[in-house]
Amino acid sequence: MPRITDLVGSGRFVVTSELTPPKGLDLAPMLEAARSLAGFVDAFNLTDSHNARMSMAPVGAARRLLDEGVEPILQMTARDRNRIAIQADLLAAAALGVSNVVLMTGDAPSHGDHPDAKAVFDLGSVAIIETVRGLNEGRDLAGNALRGAPELCIGAVVNPGSPDLDGEMERMAAKVEAGARFFQTQAVYDMAAFARFARRLERFEGLGVSVIAGVIPIKSVRMARYLNENVPGIEVPEALIEEIAGSRNVDAASTAIAARTIAELEPICEGVHLMTLGREDLIPAIVESAGIATGSAQDLPRSAQMSAGS
Repeated sequence: MPRITDLVGSGRFVVTSELTPPKGLDLAPMLEAARSLAGFVDAFNLTDSHNARMSMAPVGAARRLLDEGVEPILQMTARDRNRIAIQADLLAAAALGVSNVVLMTGDAPSHGDHPDAKAVFDLGSVAIIETVRGLNEGRDLAGNALRGAPELCIGAVVNPGSPDLDGEMERMAAKVEAGARFFQTQAVYDMAAFARFARRLERFEGLGVSVIAGVIPIKSVRMARYLNENVPGIEVPEALIEEIAGSRNVDAASTAIAARTIAELEPICEGVHLMTLGREDLIPAIVESAGIATGSAQDLPRSAQMSAGS
């Protein structure tokens, strides 16, 4: 399967989204959502017990997506695993055909549905990226040689709206040095702030680093207020809140705002990451309204599949 950097290298504006593996074994709703979005989404993040709420390990769900001809991006957090388990799970994922991973520390268990669980956090966000790079180079974290190395495309996260943008850029630089080649961002609403962030990305020119900007459709005024009050780095402008509040059709307004945001982002990043929080049904209208060309990863010509990310 092609990597995210292969898709970007083909000249395509990439669209990714998220799917949450089930709490249980019933994968049918997740697979149906993936099928319904063929042609609109290039790859799907599979969350790793999102918000510290226990669900099926994403590697199992990733294999099922691959069986359906759908490209997964495996999320992996450091919250629940020590360095042995992280490496073991990554090797297993690669053996099952996973090409893309996005790495993060993860939410503390106290935020989830097993608040008494013991957090691990053996590796930080940079160290876990260095670990994957080592596996790709044929060695484990202890320096032992592997019998067969993976070829994982390494992703990470960045917050372009951070109040400490200098610090955020330094953390991003450390992740790039460690081996990250694509970044998915926190949700973007303030285009001026994202443009300032985009100008700072010039330092990474020539390194093959791709930025996929986060977009969360605003489903209600209450949601917008919650994001502003509780999620660092997100600032939903009052004008957008008023647009939602004054709409007779919130879904239509939400779709229009998300589409405008994508159209503004297209010239200054390599793709968008649509986080629709259970409203995957809005994605086709958002993508079509934004006027962006999408397509299945499998439709790439072979020459593009063997490009910079290979």
